[in-house]
Formats: sequence, structure tokens, C-alpha cells
Amino acid sequence: MEKLLEHKRSSLLVFILTVGVFGIINTEMGVVGIIPLIAETFNVTVPQAGWTVSAFAFMVAIAGPIMPLLFSGINRKKVMLLALAVFVISNIISMVTTNFTVILIARIIPAIFHPIYVSMAFSVAASSVPKEQAPKAVSKIFIGVSAGMVLGVPVTSLIASETSFSVAMLFFAIVNALVFIATIFLIPSIPVKERLSYGAQLRVLKKAITWNSIIAVTFINGAMFGFFSFMSDYLNNITGLSFKVISIMLFIYGGANIIGNLIAGKLLVQIPSKTIKTIPFLMIAVYVALFFLGEYMLAMGTILLILGILAGIASNNCQYMITQAAPEAPDFANGLFLTSTNLGTAVGTAFCGMFITQLGTRYALMGTFIFLILGILFVFLRQYNERKSNQTVTKDN
Repeated sequence: MEKLLEHKRSSLLVFILTVGVFGIINTEMGVVGIIPLIAETFNVTVPQAGWTVSAFAFMVAIAGPIMPLLFSGINRKKVMLLALAVFVISNIISMVTTNFTVILIARIIPAIFHPIYVSMAFSVAASSVPKEQAPKAVSKIFIGVSAGMVLGVPVTSLIASETSFSVAMLFFAIVNALVFIATIFLIPSIPVKERLSYGAQLRVLKKAITWNSIIAVTFINGAMFGFFSFMSDYLNNITGLSFKVISIMLFIYGGANIIGNLIAGKLLVQIPSKTIKTIPFLMIAVYVALFFLGEYMLAMGTILLILGILAGIASNNCQYMITQAAPEAPDFANGLFLTSTNLGTAVGTAFCGMFITQLGTRYALMGTFIFLILGILFVFLRQYNERKSNQTVTKDN
């Protein structure tokens, strides 16, 4: 009976954290689909409106390792409530302001607190279950990440197009406010059991496996989101789909991403090493099919379904690689993961965009192939250093 109650408490905690991560990520990525509307609402150019996305991502990349480190000794519940409060207030400001400078500031400030909530959500979920089940708990948090990143874009676009930009911002605020209330009443106090010094946490950066993981994640995430940033353009120009059908395709990809998260939780418990090494190769095969079959709608639907599942697994792999490289500093490691993914997204998008400028939309995939190959090299280098480290520990014992 006691185990059943503990399981229910853990499940409720993970569910609240998942919805919380959805609200945070949706605030970051949801505006991707309404950049033209932002430009129109605030009377700025589309590139200027794009700063609402890039400034947020850039700030997350900077704050990723710093903020979780600074707040690592404070009660997890209090820190998460602080982050959620900042997001609620900033979304309300975004909803009511008519000044573009104000909305940029209202985007930058929550971005600073983004890594605190998301990194702690990963580490709290992992610590709420037995160690061997941690990847499964983390995979559920990734459902919030996937929903916010992939499904949040068309949902926000639909709300904004049917109502207004302000109502879309209200949607962000309501989701974050509901999680804030749920956290107050349903999540118990989570004090830090063993406080690590800043020096002890920073020491993980001395390990080769940590840097192998960071670089591998940057390239793999850059490959995935480098193409995803131009997926709508690819489906429009190469496949010849209308924007209404493209929205359906994006929903297919997003739903498949969530399925991939659930599959990853099981694979990383059972065969972590094989999963980490195999998935990038499978992704290359699917991207090759996408390159050659881009004109065919039915083929693209099937390809995006498979790719979505693989991308969901790959996202979990990325978080697993970094946190397993630095298990002694989980919050800091998750912060490094967020920095790597945001840096990868920014660099990967620019790199794939370069190929589009020079060769055309289809060749965005060339950037994806190059990044995936580089990612695979560092995955295998990481695995080599992991084996080497384990052999050293075995000899010492």
C-alpha cells in the first residue's frame, strides 16, 4: 500500500513537472509561428520580430550552466515557483504592452530563469524514482519539451490567427499560472539533501567525457532543429503542400516525437549504449529518404512519422549522455544540456540556412547530414572515453 501511494505521488509530481516544462518551452517556441503577426502588431519588420525567438534562445544558452549552478543549493520547490512566477508576469506584460522594446525585455528576463525550471524538472523527476527507472521518468518530462517545441507552434498560431497576439500571450500565462498553483498545493517541499560546492560541480568540466557529450549533443540537436526550422518551407516548396496540410504534417511529427520519448524511456533503461550509438545512423537513413522522396506527399507523411519518433528518442539520448557524464552534479549537467541544445539549434539553423541560400530548400538537408556525421564521431569518442574511465575504476578497485 505504501509503495502504491509513493508511486502515485511520484506520478503526480512528474505530471505537474511535464505540464510546467510544456508551459516554459511553449513560451519560448510558440511565437515561432506568429512572427509575422508580431511584426504587424508592433509595427516592426519580420527580421526584427524574429528577435523575440533568437534573443530568448541566446539568453537560454548563456544562462544554461550558470543559473542552475547558482540556485543548486536552494529548495527545489521554491526555485521552481520563482521561475514560474517570472514566466507568468512576463507573459502578462507581453499581453498588455504596445512597445516592442518592452516585449523584448519581457522575453529576455524569463529566458534567464528557463534553465532553472527545466534542468530541475529533469533532476527532480529522475530522483523521484529508483535510479534504474530514472530514464523513464525523464522521458515523461520530454513529452512536455516535445509538446512545447513541436505542438506549441501550431496551437499558438491557431489561437493568434483566430483571436489576437494578446490572447496567445494569455494562453502562455494561464498554463504557467495553473502549474504555479499546482506546485504550491500538490508538490511537497524538496530541500537539497546534499549541497555541492560550486567548485565540485565545475570539476565535471575537467572530464573528457563531459566535453565529448556536450559537442555530440550540440551537433545532433543542430542537425535535428537545423532542418526542423525549415520543415514548413520544405513541405511547401518541395512537396507542394498548402499551409493547412503543413500544419497537419507538423502535428504528425509532434505526435510521433512524443511516442519517441516514451520509447526512449524504455530503451535507455534496457540498452542505453546501443540506443545512443544506433539512433543517429537511423536518422541519417531517414533524412536520405526525405531528400530523395520530398515530392511525394504520402511518402513524406510516413517519413515524418518515423523521423518524429527517432527525433524524440534522440532528444532523450542527448540529455542522457550529458547527465550520465556528470552524475555528481545533476542540475549543472542539465544546464549544460540546455546550453548545448540551444547552441545547436542556433548554429544548426544558420548552417542549414546557408545551404538553402546557395543551393535551394532541398539542400538544407546537407547541413543536417554534416552535423549528424560530426555528432556520431563525438558519440563514439564519448563511448571510448567512458569505457576507458570504467576500466581505470575497475583497476583501482
